Amino acid sequence: MKKISFIAVMLLVAIGLLSACQKEASPNERLKDYVKLWDKGDFNKMYNDFLSSSTKKEFKTADFVDRYPKIYKDLEVKNLKITYKSLKEDSYKKKDKVAIPVNISFETFAGPVQYSTKIALTKEEKNKQESWYVDWKPELLLPGLAKGDKIVPATVDPKRGEIRDRNGQGLAVNGTAYQIGVIPEKMAGQETEVKNQLAKLLGMSVQEIDQKLNASWVKPNLFVPIKKIATNNEEILAKLYKLPGVDKQDTSARVYPFGKATAHLVGYIGPINAEELKEEKGKGYSANSVIGKRGLEQLYEERLRGTAGEKITIQKADGTQKVVAEKEVQNGENIEVTIDANLQEKIYNQFKGSAGTAAAIQPTTGEVLSLVSSPSFDPNDFVLGMPGSEYSKLEKDPLQPLINRFALSYAPGSSIKPITAAIALENGTLKPNSTKTINGKSWGKGGSWGDYQVSRVHVENGPVSLSDAMMYSDNIFFAQTALDMGGDKFAKGLKNFGFTEQLPIEYPLKKSQISSDGKLDHEILLADSGYGQGQVQMNILHLADTYTTFVNNGNMIKPNLLLSEKKSQVWKENVISPDTAKTVAGLLRKVVADPRGTGHGADLPNVALAGKTGTAELKSSKKEKGKENGLFVAYDQNKKDLLVAVMVEGVEKGGGSHLVVQKVANIFK
Repeated sequence: MKKISFIAVMLLVAIGLLSACQKEASPNERLKDYVKLWDKGDFNKMYNDFLSSSTKKEFKTADFVDRYPKIYKDLEVKNLKITYKSLKEDSYKKKDKVAIPVNISFETFAGPVQYSTKIALTKEEKNKQESWYVDWKPELLLPGLAKGDKIVPATVDPKRGEIRDRNGQGLAVNGTAYQIGVIPEKMAGQETEVKNQLAKLLGMSVQEIDQKLNASWVKPNLFVPIKKIATNNEEILAKLYKLPGVDKQDTSARVYPFGKATAHLVGYIGPINAEELKEEKGKGYSANSVIGKRGLEQLYEERLRGTAGEKITIQKADGTQKVVAEKEVQNGENIEVTIDANLQEKIYNQFKGSAGTAAAIQPTTGEVLSLVSSPSFDPNDFVLGMPGSEYSKLEKDPLQPLINRFALSYAPGSSIKPITAAIALENGTLKPNSTKTINGKSWGKGGSWGDYQVSRVHVENGPVSLSDAMMYSDNIFFAQTALDMGGDKFAKGLKNFGFTEQLPIEYPLKKSQISSDGKLDHEILLADSGYGQGQVQMNILHLADTYTTFVNNGNMIKPNLLLSEKKSQVWKENVISPDTAKTVAGLLRKVVADPRGTGHGADLPNVALAGKTGTAELKSSKKEKGKENGLFVAYDQNKKDLLVAVMVEGVEKGGGSHLVVQKVANIFK
């Protein structure tokens, strides 16, 4: 009897436990599980296990399981958060329907979305068991969304900032180009002739034109775009308008008013490529974006491009619209640079297509007035669409117009002699009134030098003063000056002038070097470096900047490129003493003013030009005959408002500096 009672009790306990396990889940518990799946993005399980029968009748699997992830992906939904307050048991006990208030928030590409709504749950019996199921509605996807509505994501491109010079002249502006096109039916039986002429005028192939005319959307009466051209190309435009069926439409375009003169400095924009898109991931670029490709357009890309405006809109069946999220477009910033576009153009034109580079700086404020590389290309051609054949011509051109020469470094030749003299004067190994006895055209030490000798152009036997050595540009004098200092002192002095350092300017320029390893521990190398040969290399802006020490009492000015930047900052303080600066400045004036000076060709009336010429031989050995680079650095000692450094590549030996002196004289005229 006792045994039976014990079994009965255990059976009753088991039944009780089973009943407890089968206890109906509350709407709070069901919603909690539903939200967990929502967080995880398990829309399939949400649909199959949690949606009410009436919801499934109204919305098919695709309306829910497929649409949720697609919309979330399209709108870039992240940081989804659903919060709610559980119902009290009294509010749902003995009820078949309840509504629980919820707060939904998430981030989208157009900004945050935050709203409140209610999730309705219905009690239903499924598989002989009652539970709560969600009466889903589209509003749980986006606020105000109803069945049949369309979700419209949109992007508003920002207006790119313009680049302007110190006087407000446009270097890169948002302007207009002409879209040249064809209306096929108006060619009226002259198709072959028109296409041949069009191809010739636009620098295209007939095949390229046919490809555009044979596009699937083309109809006889529609304007078919062929190529963009500049609005000022009047000669070609006049010929195009004579062709039957050819017409134009205005279109927006990035315009570079100074063309070739500013191409390397300003750069251009172009469609973003796959590699750039990968590098700039997460910065708002798309496959349809444009991006700065070179120069200032690339350097200031972040500031110029602006931020796209984004909008998510619900479009109702009746045509009305509801904005869900919106991020205002932020146009790009206009950049004002210290460049003087007119001066830039004048300097560029002095090259007349020859290879070379130039820099102009305001020597007391550090404002960079010009950075020129010649020959060049027209950046407008890149923006409007350059044919492959034209780009191939640029690539194969022996003068290499695609190379930015002012970003590179070159042997400074004799233009380094004022620096050599200044360092030697500071070290006390040279005095202002020093002389060196030099005889003949060549000099060498013999011994370990073998037959290696340093040559000079002007021969004056006997004592040579520092003043005459600078005026005549005596290589032997400055080779001996470097040797008298020694490699360590000379290298240290060059470092004081900024060698081996990055120039403190945003534009990326190659560092000037002392030698391949930064040392001058071989006598021949040291001697050659004293007059700007050896392995010494300088970029053209650094060369110009070193001469500002002779204007600013021994301080080297900090170059700047932005008009908003603080002026007259010192980059290298007390590089040389005021006395040394004054001494060298006097020597530089004599180079131009004295009829015997190598820079006398730039002696202009009412302009107190001071400067130094230079030639750098382009050959691998002394015996080899070759061309040379000609250099001239000059400034007006009275006005002190312009300092110009010019280098022309590959001139005939003996004529290097004379050619450049004339060009610089023309600039100051």
